[in-house]
Amino acid sequence: MFDKILIANRGEIALRVIRACREMGIQSVAVHSTADTDAMHVRMADESVCIGPPSGTESYLSIPAIISACEVTGAQAIHPGYGFLSENANFVQIVEDHGITFIGPSAEHIRIMGDKITAKDTAKKLGIPVVPGSEGGVPDVAAAKKIGADFGYPVIIKATAGGGGRGMKVARNEAEMERAFQTARSEAKAAFGNDEVYIEKYLQKPRHIEIQVFGDGKGGGVHLGERDCSLQRRHQKVFEEAPGPAISAEERARIGGICANAIAEMGYRGAGTIEFLYEDGEFYFIEMNTRLQVEHPVTEAIFGVDLVREQIRVAEGLPMSFTQDDLQINGHAIEVRINAEKLPNFAPCPGTITQYHAPGGLGVRMDSALYDGYRIPPYYDSLIGKLIVHGRDRPEALSRLNRALGELIVDGVDTTVPLFHALLQEADILSGNYNIHWLERWLEANLQA
Repeated sequence: MFDKILIANRGEIALRVIRACREMGIQSVAVHSTADTDAMHVRMADESVCIGPPSGTESYLSIPAIISACEVTGAQAIHPGYGFLSENANFVQIVEDHGITFIGPSAEHIRIMGDKITAKDTAKKLGIPVVPGSEGGVPDVAAAKKIGADFGYPVIIKATAGGGGRGMKVARNEAEMERAFQTARSEAKAAFGNDEVYIEKYLQKPRHIEIQVFGDGKGGGVHLGERDCSLQRRHQKVFEEAPGPAISAEERARIGGICANAIAEMGYRGAGTIEFLYEDGEFYFIEMNTRLQVEHPVTEAIFGVDLVREQIRVAEGLPMSFTQDDLQINGHAIEVRINAEKLPNFAPCPGTITQYHAPGGLGVRMDSALYDGYRIPPYYDSLIGKLIVHGRDRPEALSRLNRALGELIVDGVDTTVPLFHALLQEADILSGNYNIHWLERWLEANLQA
């Protein structure tokens, strides 16, 4: 059993890990930049270490600083949370070379799934359905146009090292291909230092469905159903729910079984998410995230499991505490991401919280690092909280979400809370009739974003 775990992250996810550690009787170490000296994760951890100035590059992304913090405090393991170094294979290798346990998958699996082309090839070999497209990187516009002609337009050009919607462009016909191809390569080079791109068939009205998987690293694996994350703005999720309103029990069992078998065959360790586009009853692999997801609480709610606790157990070499047969869906859960952003343009809105009140009551969970007087720094992601509700069914969850949003008070900064009040008035949201394009079209029509 670990005696002490260092959390290489900040904000609500750092608090989430600290709480799991406390329940397991494990000491926690928070790391922080000088901008986060008064942050809640620093206050709640058993120990804290300042690892650098406000810039993430010089603090939360500084591998030497994090390793030094482990050595100074005697932490035996590192939990990376999500973002920052959570999917950095080089970091994992360095951690393990120093005799420290990384609470997550192996460097090899992170490396395989971190490259979009390698990940797609691996998925194919494991029997996971993929989107039709190029076999690898596309070298030039001429090759791109041939692929467009072969598969039929529209197509989407994606950075092989991409994420978060960067290095991604759609070409709806051959005339648009050259500009889209060059723009995607330029964005990929600027964002990731790698301008290689690949091309896939662009689905017209897909939903974004992701399967939560968990492996013991010894050939065992399970799936914990799906989450529907289709409500997105610029490829960033804002509203997630489980189970997906468009997925049948038979489809869940089929795709979940494929994913569970795949990670078992890989020998994958810990939590992961296999993401798909879903259209007309078919699933198409897009990527695998080799970490805990921001939206993991909705899965925890419907299955009654603690995924962070399970990550720690498996990292210690213990078996998973549940089998596939143990995992039965109970009710419906929804999460909305509360960002410190000013509508309608979603501009970041750092500042001081003058009043904060979290909603409560049956089936309500608020994951946040806010408190009265807290100063939101301008250096990091604008996510300041996640409101999660759980009900016996989807209508009850929606009603509970509406009630909880009405109780939530975040004064001093602008937030995205009004967006969710408005969305809950829309018939398509109430019926679950939406796809990955729905929100951006709604924003254009209603907020002129």
